[in-house]
Amino acid sequence: MRHKHGGDVYRYRNCIDFSSNCNPLGTPVSVQEAVIRSAARLHEYPQTGSTSLCQAVAAYEKVPSSYVVCGNGAAEVIFSVVRAIAPRRALLPAPTFSEYQEALESTGCSPDFFEMSEEDDFRLSEGILDKIQPGVDILFICNPNNPTGALTERKLLLKILEKCREAGTFLVIDECFLDFVKEPDAYTLKGSLPDNPGLFILKAFTKRYAMAGVRLGYGLCSSEDLIEKIGRMTQPWNVSSPAQAAGIAALKETGYVEEGRRIVFEELAYLKKEFLRLGIRFFASEANYLFFKSREDLFEECLKEGILIRDCSNYTGLSRGYFRVAVKNHEENQKLVKVLECLERRK
Repeated sequence: MRHKHGGDVYRYRNCIDFSSNCNPLGTPVSVQEAVIRSAARLHEYPQTGSTSLCQAVAAYEKVPSSYVVCGNGAAEVIFSVVRAIAPRRALLPAPTFSEYQEALESTGCSPDFFEMSEEDDFRLSEGILDKIQPGVDILFICNPNNPTGALTERKLLLKILEKCREAGTFLVIDECFLDFVKEPDAYTLKGSLPDNPGLFILKAFTKRYAMAGVRLGYGLCSSEDLIEKIGRMTQPWNVSSPAQAAGIAALKETGYVEEGRRIVFEELAYLKKEFLRLGIRFFASEANYLFFKSREDLFEECLKEGILIRDCSNYTGLSRGYFRVAVKNHEENQKLVKVLECLERRK
């Protein structure tokens, strides 16, 4: 089950891919063109430290460029942060993105888990505050959470941040899917960065700009010592020239981002309405994907119909029967609903 994620279109061919959650508009043309133009300089090494890209990210996020570190996808940034912190004890909600656990275990750290319940729609509760104690070196929180799509309110996030500061726990907030929330500014902790060097915010180009194949992510932190240490933990030239060019071009695509958000809001509402009509139990997803519970063989049955969904049974805290589907364009979403309706009738 190691490295089992969505988007495995190489194994499952000729399917509509609902297993990975990218902008339904697809990769912007300007980004594709930037990658093509970068090919003329493939004989040169990439810019060390991704300096130009980091400056572009800083301008986009309205933070000092010293706060920014870029990586070969958000996954590399996660692994680099873990290596830099070198935690002996870690805390994770469950279920959540599996890459946190893999990064921790790669350094010999076996995390403790705060299990979220189906009865509470797998939402993070204040109960996690009791688990944040001195000796817990790092805590990861994904907001909105992957795979559930549940949002953690800012009020609770600030309580968690304060408790982490008191306990000496480094806090990583993964905001990779926050771009697809209706009011992202109401949830981000970016404004807390200057006064909290023990806070790290993770973001990525993958979802916002549908750039999964490029591999580009970044982190924001006010601790210059940590940013410098992360730089020492990563290999030289870890972000390729095409990826750096793609990132700089993507950050200019403001209209594209807003149009993608509009489609996601409309289509998520459509999917929720149709799932409700079909009697499929779904949860309070607020991102560009819908998390739900259904028959245990749904993944295999959907494959037969040319639909690839995300089987979530390999997430800690989940079992067979939990699934996630991306919010795609209306035509593709209609095909998904049609397949699910046919399968429901066969029960």
